[in-house]
Amino acid sequence: MDSSSSDSDDSDLQVLAQLSDWDDDEGDCGEIAFVELSKSFLRTDFMASLSDAEFTFRFRMNKESVESLLNEIMPFVKVKSRRNNGIPPLHQLLLALRFYALGAMLKSVAEFVGVSQSSACRIVADISTVLARLYSKYINLHARTTLDFYNIAQFPRVCGVIGCTHVPIQCPSSTMGEEYRNGKGYYSFHVQAVCDADLKLLNVVSQWPGSAHQSTIFDNSVLRGILKKMIYYHKIVTDKLNLLLYFIPAQCDDGVLGNCWLLGDNAYPNRPYLLTPVYNPSTAQEVRYNEAHIQTRRAIGRAFAVWKRRFPVISLTMRLSLDNIQAVIIATAVLYNICINHNIEDVPPEVELPDENEIAATAENVQSSENDLRNRQHLIANFF
Repeated sequence: MDSSSSDSDDSDLQVLAQLSDWDDDEGDCGEIAFVELSKSFLRTDFMASLSDAEFTFRFRMNKESVESLLNEIMPFVKVKSRRNNGIPPLHQLLLALRFYALGAMLKSVAEFVGVSQSSACRIVADISTVLARLYSKYINLHARTTLDFYNIAQFPRVCGVIGCTHVPIQCPSSTMGEEYRNGKGYYSFHVQAVCDADLKLLNVVSQWPGSAHQSTIFDNSVLRGILKKMIYYHKIVTDKLNLLLYFIPAQCDDGVLGNCWLLGDNAYPNRPYLLTPVYNPSTAQEVRYNEAHIQTRRAIGRAFAVWKRRFPVISLTMRLSLDNIQAVIIATAVLYNICINHNIEDVPPEVELPDENEIAATAENVQSSENDLRNRQHLIANFF
């Protein structure tokens, strides 16, 4: 054998050493499974090949935050392969981030990162589940921005604003499809979230179908149980305090809402811990209350818009299993808060997004009992 032939063999071996695995494990991605021919993909080092700005645009997070997140999830990321060169955790994380950024068919995302479609399906499910487990670390209730809320429209003691939005999905099945059809006629998950004045998510509920009403979601949520316990405890305490403190915006300890409220629209029932606008206001005080309420509550609409713009996958129709869709919603919520923590600039979406008004939740007025309205009436009479 001549030297040129030997050099060619060595070159082929070097190329093969850089190829991704041919893992053909099938994941529950909700798409039609096709048998793929064995083929190889060139895996790119995006950390080295992309500039900081290009990296952030492609993956919605900067390199520093990705490295920090990778170190955090590394113990929980699996490397599955029947061959010697499994997909490393970094490429798995980047593949999931790329999917969240595009919301496209998994085939195109797989080719961009350099894996097979079946591997991409499994990786999105695995990484989304791992990221969703970080929920309690990055998404939690607090009352640190009551003063920031007060500065918006002088509405006192607001610790968060609550609302719902629709995340479009494909029809899950013929047997349960109508359950997921929302009032606008398409299939979706009806996602409830609470945010603070910095647009940071404090609570996310993602398991309800599109037909569920906002009041139903809230009344059956863990959040309501937490707020009921907190308002009962602090009602006992505040009865013993000077009434002047009742209307002073208060900074509370981390994790304790204390003597504070959530604000929601009229799709929610008015509660001692959740204030809604006055339906058909009849006095100047009620008008001022409603105006301050609406201006302050706009934060949740902005939070939804930024969340969907950063991770367009939750604006576009997802073609995954229902369990995987829920994991993706929570995973992107966690990543959204991480981006705020790292002060990552809001980058424009790489794909065209639908009009936010087309996927917004429809509010229907919910009647509240006289007892539940007493707290709101007292606030209007004494503050506005």
